[in-house]
Amino acid sequence: MTMASRKTPADMINLKLIIVSGKTKEFLFLPTTTATEIAHHVYDNWPEDWGTRIVTKAEILRLIYHGRFLHGNVTLGALNLPLGKTTVMHLVPREHLPEPNSQDDPKQKKTGSRSCCSSCCTIC
Repeated sequence: MTMASRKTPADMINLKLIIVSGKTKEFLFLPTTTATEIAHHVYDNWPEDWGTRIVTKAEILRLIYHGRFLHGNVTLGALNLPLGKTTVMHLVPREHLPEPNSQDDPKQKKTGSRSCCSSCCTIC
């Protein structure tokens, strides 16, 4: 579901996705929607203004929220995202996810911050 500049319904989450090129698009999802379902929806409804689809299958699309890759079975509700609000995430092509513990490896930490950028947030 694509979101124009309308108010987000109180029972939905407006997900603003940022791709590598910096282009964005907003989609409406229920809190029960999984990361895998979002990837499939975006793949099947690839926005024209994003240009040619850069991936050959939806399974390569990965969501990043607060600097962490979301595994396929994670729902938006499990992330405690506020209903009726806009949340920003990155959408990137990546064949495999890192092992869950590798993201907590102190050798891999660049800073004490867990955010990947100032864009991953909830817009009030």
